[in-house]
Amino acid sequence: MDLRREFDLPPDDVTFLDGYGRPWETTVDGSQWVLIHEFSTQHEGYTSATVTVAIRLETGYPLASLDMVYVHPPMSRRDGQALRCTEAVQAIHGVQYQRWSRHYTATHPWVAGIDGLERHVLSIEEWFRREMPSCT
Repeated sequence: MDLRREFDLPPDDVTFLDGYGRPWETTVDGSQWVLIHEFSTQHEGYTSATVTVAIRLETGYPLASLDMVYVHPPMSRRDGQALRCTEAVQAIHGVQYQRWSRHYTATHPWVAGIDGLERHVLSIEEWFRREMPSCT
């Protein structure tokens, strides 16, 4: 797999991603994106054991908050129950990614200047676990 490095990430993000143990890349398609391949969906109740996650870097990142996650192939539950707020899609280099609309809250806020890709990836893991209550 040829991994693109179309822009540079902050050193802390590179260190985290290199240590995370999954192939990753940076690419630009309208926005800057970080793609993490072979990302575990955290539960056998999903139709895919692993996906590629796409994280859009907002203008001003790392001071600007990250938000949501995009997955390919689209995820669904084996039991047929709907996954909330996953109906929208986003094309990245012609590949359709399913958008998971998930956000930081006043209770669990993004802390500008401190949080980065590590926080967001750990949040994605939690979002995937949360959709499958039996795995907690």
